[in-house]
Amino acid sequence: MTLTTSLRDRLAAVVGPEHVRDDPGTLEAYARDATPLHRGAADAVCFPADTAQVQRVVKIARAERIPLVVRGAGTNLCGATVPQLGGIVLVMTRMARLIELDPGNMSAVVQPGMVTATLAEEAAAHGLLYPPDPGSRTTSTIGGNVGTCAGGLRGLKYGVTRDYVLGCEAVLGTGEVLRYGGKVVKNVAGFDLARLLCGSEGTLAILTELTLRLVPAPLASGVGLAYFSRLKEAGAAVSRVLASGILPATLEFLDSTCLRTVEEFAGIGLRADAGALLVFGQDGTPEVVAADLERIAVACRAEGAIEARVARDETEATALLEARRAALPSLSRLAPLTILEDATVPRSRLAEMVERIEEIAVRHGLLIGTFGHAGDGNLHPTCVVDPAHPGVVERVETAFSEIFDAALELGGTITGEHGVGLAKRAHLESQLGRAQIELLRRIKLAFDPDGILNPGKLAS
Repeated sequence: MTLTTSLRDRLAAVVGPEHVRDDPGTLEAYARDATPLHRGAADAVCFPADTAQVQRVVKIARAERIPLVVRGAGTNLCGATVPQLGGIVLVMTRMARLIELDPGNMSAVVQPGMVTATLAEEAAAHGLLYPPDPGSRTTSTIGGNVGTCAGGLRGLKYGVTRDYVLGCEAVLGTGEVLRYGGKVVKNVAGFDLARLLCGSEGTLAILTELTLRLVPAPLASGVGLAYFSRLKEAGAAVSRVLASGILPATLEFLDSTCLRTVEEFAGIGLRADAGALLVFGQDGTPEVVAADLERIAVACRAEGAIEARVARDETEATALLEARRAALPSLSRLAPLTILEDATVPRSRLAEMVERIEEIAVRHGLLIGTFGHAGDGNLHPTCVVDPAHPGVVERVETAFSEIFDAALELGGTITGEHGVGLAKRAHLESQLGRAQIELLRRIKLAFDPDGILNPGKLAS
């Protein structure tokens, strides 16, 4: 569609003329997200300031049968906010207010455009912790985190975004405003709509307010590392650690490719001759942290670690965590195009899954480095290529299709935290089956009877 003068004027009357954009530069910027292989074509970009404005824009879109795609900072890695069928992109970054932080109820009420790290800082000022910490936490928004059910390095011990959503306000595809939940810890009245909306990628409703659970901040934290000759040994160490009764705050891994590239990139003294690296962390009281870190190091040595030790001080601990976070930027330096994916398998099959990824990469002549969350079996295979080479993008797509198939074969899932979006839509039925896909479509019909919200995604 092309944005008519009449429609532009109607949107401008709702959000203000300066908050409706349809110039080529803006349309191009909002036609994509952080997923490199997917691009759409927005017809207009709107920046609402409150729930009432969102509601009015939805009613306009419904009356005109115009697709409406909601987004925050656009950091998602699955093409969830790409306007594949055109229409209006509703950007929530103006709605970024901390409405309330309630230490007594250990909760926060926020607008969806608030940056994740900002909420974490506000909570920390009151001695509280907002645990979800996706890699994009310094730029991603809370609404986007909820929309994709983002995870992060603390997922093993603390869970993911859905575990912290107590309630929400949302605008349905009909323009109705829904309020669910609140500050109460227990609530079993009716269906759990907050959980249903968490991970729905904007296909069911537009989140306009979120009530989130906070937890007491730990008194201390620490980090250690363990090098292994083979990832199989690292996987065995993960199983031994968890079987011993320790639940680490962080248990991350880098394969040999990532280990080498991170050291070349960051130069922090990592052993590039190892086959795998585990970065482990714990938080709690100082005594528990010290004891658990040493027990984890002992477990790693028992499974054949070349070296296992605890960081000497906070500076080294920070460097180790940053080394894990540097996996993606270090790989990105190797070629013009970086394609980062995620898949999850039972953690006992983590090493087997990495071996499958390595075999697929060799067979297709691709460089794929794998890093991720060893404690919960969530892998991030990352392929770097030069798209100018004929046929290379097609080889990448074929390779990732085989990787997703392998994850399902090993009892896993096609996505652990990035979401489905456009990137994995073709693989969704392979995991869920036809009956469940049809059920998702019926659920969407109840929330969005005219199919205007993020059409072409998930089961729509």
